[in-house]
Amino acid sequence: MALFKRNPFGHLLFLKKWLIRVFGVMTHQRYRGFNELHIEGSEIIKELPETNVLFISNHQTYFADVVAMFHVFNASLSGRQDSIKNVGYLWQPKLNIYYVAASETMKEGLLPRILAYAGAITVERTWRAKGKDVQREVNPNDTENIKLALEDGWVITFPQGTTRSFKPVRKGTAHIIKQHKPIVVPIVIDGFRRSFDRKGLRIKKKGILQSMVIKEPLQIDYDNESVEEIVEKIEFAIEQHASLLKVIPIEVLEEQKELNKKRMWEY
Repeated sequence: MALFKRNPFGHLLFLKKWLIRVFGVMTHQRYRGFNELHIEGSEIIKELPETNVLFISNHQTYFADVVAMFHVFNASLSGRQDSIKNVGYLWQPKLNIYYVAASETMKEGLLPRILAYAGAITVERTWRAKGKDVQREVNPNDTENIKLALEDGWVITFPQGTTRSFKPVRKGTAHIIKQHKPIVVPIVIDGFRRSFDRKGLRIKKKGILQSMVIKEPLQIDYDNESVEEIVEKIEFAIEQHASLLKVIPIEVLEEQKELNKKRMWEY
C-alpha cells in the first residue's frame, strides 16, 4: 500500500512527507518574515534529473542551511523562481532529498532525531569526535548509504565538514564524485551565521539579509581529473578557496560594504 511505502533507508514516506510539511510551515518565517532570503539561480533546480544529483555548499549552521535548501528546492520544483512565497509548495514535497550530517550531531536531543528522519544520511567524521581531533578509518556503511541516496534522489553535502569559513574541503567528497559521477551543483550561502545560533535552531537576530546562490553544475572529467583537482574545483565553486581570502576585487568590497549595513555585521 502507498501509505506504507518506504525509502531505501526504511523511512515511511507518508511520515516523512508530514514532517517536511509541518517543519516547513514552522520554519518558513525564518527565511521570509523575521529575516529575508535572497535567492539566485533556482531555475537550475527544475532542469535537474530525478536522481544522482549532489549539491555542495559552504556551511554556516547545523540545521538552518539545509532547511532553507529544502524550502528553495521545493519552491522551485513547484514553479516559483528565486522565491519561497506562499508555503503551499510544501504540500507535495520532493521526498528523495537527503543531506549528509555528522551522526553525533543528529543524536543530540529529540529534535535532531526527528529532523534526521526527514532525510539525514548520518556519517562518522574521521577527523573530529565530541570536540576532539581524532584519526579513524572511513566507515564503509557511510559511503554505501550516500551511494543509496544518490541512486534514489538528491544529496546535499557540506564538503568542509564544519561551519567555520575557509576550512579545507575534505577529500571524501571528491572520492564520491569520482566514484558515482553525479551532477554536482554548487551553492553559496551567507547571512545564516548572523541570523541563527550555531545549531541553526534559535533565531539570534532579526532583519538579516540571507542569501543563497545556486550555480550551474560543475564541469568535471570524472575519469581523468585527480581527487586533488576536484577538491580545488569544489573550493572555488563554493567560494571557500584560501586564495579568496587574499585577493578581493574592489567592486566586491564596495558591494559588501553596502550589504553589511543591512546585514548588521557583528564584530
